[in-house]
Amino acid sequence: MSEIQKNKPLSGILVIDFTHVLSGPFCTMMLADQGARVIKIERAGTGDDSRAFGPFYDDNSSVYFEFINRGKESITLNLKNDNDLNLVKKMLSKADVVVENFRPGTMERLGLAPDVLVKDYPQLIVCSISGFGQTGPMKFEPAYDTVVQALSGLMSVTGFPSGPPTRVGTSISDLSAGLFAYSAIATALVGRQRTGKGTTIDVAMLDGTFALLEHGLMDALAEHIDPQRIGNSHPSIAPFDTYQCMDRMIAICCGNDHLFGKLCETLNLTDAKSDPRYATNEKRMENRDPLKKSMESVLKTDSATVWSSKLQDAGIPAGLVQTATEAEQMDQIKERNMIVTIGGRDVPGNPIKFGNYDSSCADTPPPALGADSDSVREFFAK
Repeated sequence: MSEIQKNKPLSGILVIDFTHVLSGPFCTMMLADQGARVIKIERAGTGDDSRAFGPFYDDNSSVYFEFINRGKESITLNLKNDNDLNLVKKMLSKADVVVENFRPGTMERLGLAPDVLVKDYPQLIVCSISGFGQTGPMKFEPAYDTVVQALSGLMSVTGFPSGPPTRVGTSISDLSAGLFAYSAIATALVGRQRTGKGTTIDVAMLDGTFALLEHGLMDALAEHIDPQRIGNSHPSIAPFDTYQCMDRMIAICCGNDHLFGKLCETLNLTDAKSDPRYATNEKRMENRDPLKKSMESVLKTDSATVWSSKLQDAGIPAGLVQTATEAEQMDQIKERNMIVTIGGRDVPGNPIKFGNYDSSCADTPPPALGADSDSVREFFAK
């Protein structure tokens, strides 16, 4: 273990990682970033499916795989082989956490059912991530991120009224499941410290995405109506949207009457400030279309960069609608170490910053397939 890893909150925690593709590996990467030793179990020959997903670096290694598997060790095993399964059981006897994202029933068929593991190894925290969870009528159905976004209702509220239901521009169902799993594992580790007992954890992509609907659920659960697509505007606050300037779009968010007053002063919209149609947020919501038209008539007289600077100077939350390439070049992103170089390649950094622990990423590059097989076998043979 490196000195950096020693000064992290999960230092000394051993994670056995049965995960593949995105939701599970994203979770275990965060565990590795916080100091855990993560041993990734992979199939011989092919390994994690994402090793074959593009885009690819010049040496044909997968960018997809490398972005979410730093700081881990890789051992290739055949879980249907008795010798390899015995090795897994030795690993489990020393492990703190197991993470898997197979379809429900797979671990049981391998003789590694989560509830049995917790009985056999009382210290274990066994986290299962799946599309629909370990219970319910859909538990055995296959799932990918887009399927879950569609089923959850998320697509139905994403996009503009004139357009079709739209996928969020990232794999939010996979990533949110990984985040929920990470937080659940951290919580269970605290609980184990208090009680001495491990537990199973059941995280479903559908559950996580449904829970994140927030405003959509306010309409569906409280008002019993289906929320509608409203583009980039906020469902209950105005002005809170993207607006066209002379050259490009800018996001402007006024969450209260004071900020709206400041906005009117900055844009010199004196009539709007005294207009009864805009006197309260409720009124502004009723009349947000004419308000947006008035704002854009002024914003289109100058560049988005100029307006962004003026609005920010006035204390109004505003920002350019940027590309990912522009975002990565921001001084703020660089200052916060949100792009780091590991193994000679730039990857996203660790967004969690601690005061009394090292907040850097795991400092070893993603493992080659089976690169640590011999050392892991030797370690657990002791």
